[in-house]
Amino acid sequence: MPIPALMRTVSAIALATLLAAAAPQMGAACTRALYLGPEQTVVVGRSMDWVQNPGSNLWVFPRGMKRNGAAGPNSLTWTSKYGSLVTSFYEVAAVDGINEAGLVANVLYLVESDYGKADGKPTLSIAAWAQYVLDSFATVAEAVDALSKEPFVIVAPILPNGSPAQGHLSLSDPSGDSAIFEYVGGKLVIHHGRQYQVMTNSPIFSKQLTLDSYWQEIGPTAFLPGTNRASDRFVRASFFIKAIPQTADEKKAVASVLSVIRSVSVPLGLSTPNEPDIASTIWRTLYDQKAKVMYFDSATSPTVFWVPLSELDFKEGAPVKKLTLVGGKTYSGSAAAQFAPAAPFPFLAGKP
Repeated sequence: MPIPALMRTVSAIALATLLAAAAPQMGAACTRALYLGPEQTVVVGRSMDWVQNPGSNLWVFPRGMKRNGAAGPNSLTWTSKYGSLVTSFYEVAAVDGINEAGLVANVLYLVESDYGKADGKPTLSIAAWAQYVLDSFATVAEAVDALSKEPFVIVAPILPNGSPAQGHLSLSDPSGDSAIFEYVGGKLVIHHGRQYQVMTNSPIFSKQLTLDSYWQEIGPTAFLPGTNRASDRFVRASFFIKAIPQTADEKKAVASVLSVIRSVSVPLGLSTPNEPDIASTIWRTLYDQKAKVMYFDSATSPTVFWVPLSELDFKEGAPVKKLTLVGGKTYSGSAAAQFAPAAPFPFLAGKP
């Protein structure tokens, strides 16, 4: 490599490393990556990295459910327009899911989140944020149009493990449209477009894009940052999700995306002194948004199972159902028939 090019590379690496090191520390680390293949093949995957097992289970919610935002006397209320399949978090929040229209929502931790103060608008616990979106919208464009008007104020209570409930939201739909929603300085910031395929954690999304551009200048085939920090995972996932083969074979696409998410996962049990932002990957979800199938990959289970939405009952009046994952439960193949009726979990309540 010529000396000037080498110096540019070294300078870019140094700057990117400095910016990444300046990112605030946090207690969780997750990654979301969206694959856009030929013939409307759309697959999104995410990892859930957390400091302890959050006791996640899968839930089926039908249309017509009456909801409350669990955020004080001025809580937002709504009735679900779409049925959904979601993953719970401590049985107090929906952090991941797909609705019957094929819209997928993923909530990842973001320590910089600032939702502002209640200003007379209806309030919504962050625990219900993803659920509200899945209940209410069929496409990313619909959600962007509605949420950009900021019709509510998010309230962020403390999670059962003592961590602040701070997060940002990604959406994708079967067309491949994508959006990232963050609250920065009390204001909602939306990044909307198919080009926004990857989301991790700190720093805020605009700075993640800046960091990624530095590594693109270096050339990802020559050097990729390899740590488990959010900024490094963003760069690797951004490269991998675009580098894997383009295919309309949905099974191959799902397998490829799973390989990407696994490649940016944190080994189970790993902890690093003075690095609280590095947490083990507990589980991974993938969604084939064309076929409307959810795949679940637990870090403590030997098998990947799936749930086709076509095998679930979302009609109004149908029972809420739960697939228990805690306690070492394992499944193989389609687990749709293994869901059992259950009372819905309450959203984590907060005060404005």
